[in-house]
Amino acid sequence: MIFGGLDTTASALTTQRLRMDVVSSNMANADTTRAEYVNGKWQPYRRKMVETQPLDGNFSSFLDKAMNNGEGMGGVKATGIVEDQTPFKMVYDPENPDANQQGYAAMPNVDPLKEMVDLISSTRSYEANVTVFNASKGMLMKALEIGK
Repeated sequence: MIFGGLDTTASALTTQRLRMDVVSSNMANADTTRAEYVNGKWQPYRRKMVETQPLDGNFSSFLDKAMNNGEGMGGVKATGIVEDQTPFKMVYDPENPDANQQGYAAMPNVDPLKEMVDLISSTRSYEANVTVFNASKGMLMKALEIGK
């Protein structure tokens, strides 16, 4: 398949873009103490993460494809956005309207440092895939020029 490499790269670009969007949402809600109303009480924002998996299964299926017919391409897909179940951070702030009897308010489980690492990782991966896409496109264009 001539366009297999482009399809694989395009799926990676889409997935990395989703990761960047989720990280942006996490950063925007890092201080949101009233994100969800559960059992008569407001809950802080809960960090979200993107789950991914290969489009065509596991490594052995890729290896079999590569050895049998030269098509080891597959790509990646986002299978869902899940909430991080780590506990909320308890911050002493007796003047916060969401504080408990002891003066502690539950804050989102978003760690800005972790989010920045995820953002840099997904940005670099996105940039690398753009480079691969452009190189593949250039090779295909050169192949079309051979017949002239």
